[in-house]
Amino acid sequence: MEDIGMRIRELFAVFGVRVIAAVVILILGWWVAKIVRNSMRKVMTKRGVDPMLVSFVGHLAYALLMIFVILAALGKLGVQTTSFVAIVGAAGLAIGLALQGALANFAAGVLMLIFKPFKVGDYVEGGGTAGVVEEIQIFTTKLKTPDNKLIIVPNAKMTGDNITNYSAKEIRRVDFVFGVGYGDDIDKVKKVLEDVLSKEERILKDPPITIGLIELGDSSVNFAVRPWVKTSDYWGVYFDVNEAMKKRFDAEGITIPFPQRDIHMYQH
Repeated sequence: MEDIGMRIRELFAVFGVRVIAAVVILILGWWVAKIVRNSMRKVMTKRGVDPMLVSFVGHLAYALLMIFVILAALGKLGVQTTSFVAIVGAAGLAIGLALQGALANFAAGVLMLIFKPFKVGDYVEGGGTAGVVEEIQIFTTKLKTPDNKLIIVPNAKMTGDNITNYSAKEIRRVDFVFGVGYGDDIDKVKKVLEDVLSKEERILKDPPITIGLIELGDSSVNFAVRPWVKTSDYWGVYFDVNEAMKKRFDAEGITIPFPQRDIHMYQH
């Protein structure tokens, strides 16, 4: 009986210390993991990172740290963790290969949420399409086209090429090309162009308007007219100036050749 008691005391002396050490590792590791998670959340929140990404990264960091802590505690108990690490590594590799497309979209989504090449409400062109950004998710970006269609673009495709953000700047240049007949007085045409633009209140004074003869075409003398406007006024000015210019040309007897070769570069 005494031998059994001594044996139990010896086992407790050996394994009891290991158990206590493992418990301490678990408690300290859990405490440190919480501190790291909360610190990461605070830093990302202060930098304006999307709340969804803040939550995801926080949980991911916490889970990875806890896995490390649990393996350390098991190692302290004398459990061979090499096989566990190998299994976790193999599983991670298999999952990565199976989900490489999803992981690429996830990585692109994280980069977009951090570096913010555009925000919700911007009109952008990218991923082979264009529209107003409605939502930026971890894996996809939702765009609404001008004719009210919803387009869901994978983030990897969205960031895989150039992104044009038409809403990023406060002002934009409106590019017009107006063609007149070869028999018209070009000095008179320039004065008409200047007068029509001067009556449009949404056109900015600075930067100055550019008016110049850009081309002697096959059937028309083409003038480049380039005023600057607030980005929100772009399409309103574009439509109204075209209409006002047509009416003024008619009133002044200025010829608008037909058919006129269209050299205007369509812009969003």
